[in-house]
Amino acid sequence: MPVPRAVIAIAGGTGSGKTTIANYISAAFPDDVALLPHDAYYKDNRNLTYEERSQLNYDHPDAFDNDLFIAHLKALKAGQAVERPVYNFSTHLREHQTLRVEPAAIIVVEGVLVLAHPELR
Repeated sequence: MPVPRAVIAIAGGTGSGKTTIANYISAAFPDDVALLPHDAYYKDNRNLTYEERSQLNYDHPDAFDNDLFIAHLKALKAGQAVERPVYNFSTHLREHQTLRVEPAAIIVVEGVLVLAHPELR
């Protein structure tokens, strides 16, 4: 398993092009990039009704499962694959399936608040 040579963090406002830039990097180095989008790590508030979930502030650091995100980032940096959540923006819930992310020489993390947590800076 490759140990990453670089971790690239892309932060910015909604619609600012974070995902586009991450995808360009991935396309430029197709076999060398692991993508870790922060918005896949929204908390799964399955205990709330749809109406309650719809009212949550998703632009707040507490909306994210940063513990899991940090654990996955550390695992990738250590050369281990992770099963990242798949988040459904229509239902505001995590799907039951996950997406396997293999370690790579370059790890790209991106999100609106990806640098808000001190451990992610």
